[in-house]
Amino acid sequence: MKTLKFTVIVAIIATTLMSCGGSTSKQSANAEGFDEIEKEIKSKFGENAYYTDLAISYNKSIGNIISVTVTDNPESLKMGQWTSSQNTWKQDSEITLTVSEGSKASDFMFQLNDKINLSKLGELVEKSMKQLTAEKNIKNPTLSTAFVYLPKNGDITKAEYNVNLKPENGGTSFRFSYKLNGELIKMKY
Repeated sequence: MKTLKFTVIVAIIATTLMSCGGSTSKQSANAEGFDEIEKEIKSKFGENAYYTDLAISYNKSIGNIISVTVTDNPESLKMGQWTSSQNTWKQDSEITLTVSEGSKASDFMFQLNDKINLSKLGELVEKSMKQLTAEKNIKNPTLSTAFVYLPKNGDITKAEYNVNLKPENGGTSFRFSYKLNGELIKMKY
């Protein structure tokens, strides 16, 4: 009887933990939440995947929407556009890249690693929210979109983190652009 009771308790705890964690659509717009989203992306596409686009949007009714353009083999010149909404991944399209002669496709892509990571992006979302509240007296700004920007020429030194915020009840949107080290480039609205 004790073994059955113990097994039931363990099952209830496991179910509760699984239902609370692993939901990318409900992750907070901060370093910890975006770190969980990065883990999900790496789980789906692999630790060594290459990206040309990666964005996290927030919709009040459905939560986070993740959009990526990704490949595990850059030199194949084939990429997939994928979207995750309400924790379900769907491939939207396939893309064939064209690169100039003498170039490698991977020169125009980035990977999620120490140089570019979603934890840093989430940290910058938090920083932007605090700055917007302090400077513009906007209470409870919400995430519209956060994304990694890589210039078309593939110059990784010019890559940026971008954060778009809006007031909780609508209105003017604010865009923050940051260098990869977290230094603010500009804020505009």
